[in-house]
Amino acid sequence: MTTKIILLFTLLAYSMIVSQSFMYILALKNVQLNLDANAYTQVRKLIDVSMRSNFKYVIYAAMLGNLLLVVSTVKSPASVLFIAATVAFVALVVDTLLTVKGNLPINNIINSWEPGSAPTNWADYRAKWFAIFQYRQVSNIIGFLSLLVGAVFGRIF
Repeated sequence: MTTKIILLFTLLAYSMIVSQSFMYILALKNVQLNLDANAYTQVRKLIDVSMRSNFKYVIYAAMLGNLLLVVSTVKSPASVLFIAATVAFVALVVDTLLTVKGNLPINNIINSWEPGSAPTNWADYRAKWFAIFQYRQVSNIIGFLSLLVGAVFGRIF
């Protein structure tokens, strides 16, 4: 029963993370690609403030839940659930590293721009941010799908 609760908690936290990726696939990327420099900068700054204050708790919850899931299933290393949980955890670590080493430094640069004074190469920063984010999307979608496979096809003790 404990493993089921941990799996549910992990799926819930992970779903919040992957929802960002799906929303960018569905709409948010196209919206931001159609903004001019000033509007893009303003949107990026507002999103960054909100994400930095709230999203870290979702990441911590997903990391903790996923780690607990790996630990609670380690007794059966060949099980679908253990393998799925391990893949999901690695994907979450990759997503977090890409965020910390890639997107956050770009956000810091964008946040330093004064209103109305984005550099002439501002679109290069946007393109680089999206390129890194696409790797994050692949990583967290793979991780989430792995957890779903584990939940549906794995034997929960």
